[in-house]
Amino acid sequence: MAVDYLVIVVYLVGMLAMGWWGMRRAKSKSEFLVAGRRLGPAMYSGTMAAIVLGGASTIGGVGLGYQYGLSGAWMVFTIGLGLLALSIFFSARIARLKVYTVSEMLDLRYGGRAGVISGVVMWAYTLMLAVTSTIAYATIFDVLFDVNRTFAIVLGGSIVVAYSTLGGMWSITLTDMVQFVVKTIGVLLLLLPIAVVKAGGFSEMRAQLPTEYFDPLGIGGETIFTYVLIYTFGMLIGQDIWQRVFTARSDRTARWGGTVAGTYCLAYAVAGAVIGTAAKVLYPDLANADDAFATVVKDELPMGVRGLVLAAALAAVMSTSSGALIACATVANNDIWSRLRGAVRPSGEQHDEVKGNRAFILLMGLAVIGTAIALNDVVQALTVAYNLLVGGLLVPILGGLLWKRGTAQGALAAVAVGGLAVVALMAGYGILANEPIFYGLLASLAAYVVVSLATRPTDEAVLAAWRERVAGRAPASESVSEPASAAQ
Repeated sequence: MAVDYLVIVVYLVGMLAMGWWGMRRAKSKSEFLVAGRRLGPAMYSGTMAAIVLGGASTIGGVGLGYQYGLSGAWMVFTIGLGLLALSIFFSARIARLKVYTVSEMLDLRYGGRAGVISGVVMWAYTLMLAVTSTIAYATIFDVLFDVNRTFAIVLGGSIVVAYSTLGGMWSITLTDMVQFVVKTIGVLLLLLPIAVVKAGGFSEMRAQLPTEYFDPLGIGGETIFTYVLIYTFGMLIGQDIWQRVFTARSDRTARWGGTVAGTYCLAYAVAGAVIGTAAKVLYPDLANADDAFATVVKDELPMGVRGLVLAAALAAVMSTSSGALIACATVANNDIWSRLRGAVRPSGEQHDEVKGNRAFILLMGLAVIGTAIALNDVVQALTVAYNLLVGGLLVPILGGLLWKRGTAQGALAAVAVGGLAVVALMAGYGILANEPIFYGLLASLAAYVVVSLATRPTDEAVLAAWRERVAGRAPASESVSEPASAAQ
């Protein structure tokens, strides 16, 4: 394993070096939180694909393929569909808003009264997303170094916190590009063909496995519908995703770069399911389906290649973890702390704001590592996070973008009713049940429409300012001064 260890160590040192280099570029709030809003198509596509394809998409996607066959691709496939929908229909408008958080968008649309409560819901989601990604280090480092769970979480989490704190979004963007390349080579170009060949090819896989393993809908229509509600809609409204949209240098970059990233996700989904199906042929009696990825890597890949593919898994986890961490810190600082203490946001970009945001990333990073050590059930924690996000925020966000008659009172009612309904239904039906998200969304939609129609329409001056912002005609105080050269 010496060569494999060397590959991993070089990769981890490279991540820290990227963080140090990114620190030299992050000199303002805009540079630190959204990479100066100047990423070109190549970097934007790579970093967007990296953030959405994490440990759940890689290790979990292979596990679903092991359990259900080709239909196990649906979870990651719906993530790709959500990214495509966001990019094609909404990303241009989102990029033109020139804000930092989803809650700031709600304030602009509804007149400044939706920020804190939506910020708390978004903060809980991003925190748990970062926690679940951080826990995945334990699995990977256990395969690599045979270390205990706590040490693995501290080691992986500390590296992510270090480079994220140093350079903010610039460091995360640079590391994400490396991670995107490593994932592409490790999973798509190496592990996929090797696993299929080791399993005897597709003809042998068909001969060895039941026919339902090759049924595109074998996982079940209700499960697919639930994935769409949670993951496709979750991609439309998550702070971690929107913060990447804010990095695009133009609405065209956001639209087409995101479309490329979404298409890549669809291919990644199919690859994971095929690898899992091949693993079922090679190891038909694994006790845990999520062990399929590590087992194939450990037993079937040659020296050196094994290290690169494990680095790919590490890259998948780190990209999601770092993206969720900076999103969590941005929401905590800008949407919760600044509002609760009554701070007045400066009108221009202030260089000294970098220090405050850097401190929040460090603070949230320590909280994420501590929570990851204490938490055991990752699937339930992530389900709670996504249920709260979609049940509480989907309706007011999409309603604000699509329905002029929606009001601040309607938005607040939708957040409160949807969030409380999801929590109550999870307590009644169980956290992993489908009913909480189904009925929670319906309750949120009903509250939004009824309360909006029962209250006075949003002030026309607020709507006029909103239309100006969506059209890209932002006030001078909100515009970001861009250098002549843009990142490619």
